[in-house]
Amino acid sequence: MNPPKTPAPGARRRIGVLPFARATFDVAFAREKSRAMFAQLERAAARGNFDIIGAREMLFDQAAAMRALRALPAVDQLLVLQLTFTDADAVVAAAAEFAGPLGIWAAPEPRIGGRLRLNAFCGLNLASHALGLHGRDFSHLYADPAAPTVAGDLDDLLDGRRMAGRLDAAPVEPTAAASTDAAQPMAAAGRAIARALAGKRIARIGAHPPGFHTCAYSAASVKQLTGVTIDEFDIDELFDAARAAPAASVADARRIADDALHGNGMDALDQPQLNRSLRLKAGLDALRARGGYDAFAVRCWPETFTEYGGAVCAPVSMLGEAKIPCACEADVYGALTQMLVQEAADAPVFLSDLVDLDAADDSGVIWHCGQAPISMRDPDPKPGAAPVATIHTNRQMPLLYQFALKPGAMTFARISQSRNQPKFVIGACEALQRPLAFTGTSGVVRFARGASQVLRDLIDARIEHHMVFVYGDHRAKLRAAAAALGLPALEL
Repeated sequence: MNPPKTPAPGARRRIGVLPFARATFDVAFAREKSRAMFAQLERAAARGNFDIIGAREMLFDQAAAMRALRALPAVDQLLVLQLTFTDADAVVAAAAEFAGPLGIWAAPEPRIGGRLRLNAFCGLNLASHALGLHGRDFSHLYADPAAPTVAGDLDDLLDGRRMAGRLDAAPVEPTAAASTDAAQPMAAAGRAIARALAGKRIARIGAHPPGFHTCAYSAASVKQLTGVTIDEFDIDELFDAARAAPAASVADARRIADDALHGNGMDALDQPQLNRSLRLKAGLDALRARGGYDAFAVRCWPETFTEYGGAVCAPVSMLGEAKIPCACEADVYGALTQMLVQEAADAPVFLSDLVDLDAADDSGVIWHCGQAPISMRDPDPKPGAAPVATIHTNRQMPLLYQFALKPGAMTFARISQSRNQPKFVIGACEALQRPLAFTGTSGVVRFARGASQVLRDLIDARIEHHMVFVYGDHRAKLRAAAAALGLPALEL
């Protein structure tokens, strides 16, 4: 494309628009959102002094996005429409080619208990983190095109009044300066948590998906920070172990699932696919026994579906319930954080996406396909909402657990690498007793600092899309552990 130009005084600006989407999500619904967003952009253009430039068809991969970008004439500003979840490679490439102002507009979707049709907020989250790693400023808007305030918000976005800020971590002070364990028991607890990590081992199975800058890691940095060792396996090694698993191990995995779900929905699933999914649990157990691993970080898609033929989601839930953390998308720092939080809480933990924030309801939704530990289920769900066996909504294969999270106080945390600076992110929320927001395992939560503030903080700090959630308030112990590891803390 031509480089950005500086418009002459009074001249009309030209805003190039790139609609990003993925075909594995609800394309028809994404197209509806796209039309509504473009309609709002045309109204904004009529109010302002600019033109909307660019083709309007959805761009389903990086190659299509780059072709569309390079076909643009000289524009003054670039706006990405984050119509569904996408990885961050396309937005990083676009930001590298276009030096002018960059904006991202993502739209929420209704919490109606069905599939997560768009997951656009998670795409915005990945883009924010990746742009932070590259030192790239951008403006952002998370709003439905039909929202009453969207016209003013969109004007602010296009006029540069919604720029992401900068939120940095601060050193943890209160308990770090203890002279003796007796004088500062919390500091002693933090040091004990940090010591407990040293010598532990994580098996990373498969590389993280392309464009998931949030899941990148350095084994040497992890070792230096925590004393944890990372061993790397090709994903085929897990598939081989799963295929070779003895029948007794597969039967044991089936028993665990039947007990967790009271058999609800198991017989209705494709049984060969279910068997392959259960074999992944047996395969992970075999790898753990062979290498003495304390946690896993597994590349869960697409190969588990496209090459192997079964989901690893329920096996991840089973391992998590047994206090063997297992991070999806080969997120090593996610697995590392799970081990740390589990050590502090002595309870199962849940590595989750934050998929929605609603300022009007002052709530958010934490969700993952179907892999929360079963002890986190709501014991008193709404009628017809008991935990059930299900399939992956995008890939249509079992085994996943489906249930709403139980109400109660929660702590969330992440050992983060945002802006290429190690830090410890921590916060508090309360899981509300609400109906299932989206299929899989999810919960509606109310953050201690409020949904609007958390949204701003998350983007301003450029935090990764995975957070670790656990029931109870464990912030004091975790702050102390951060201090013992020498990590500055950032409270959301």
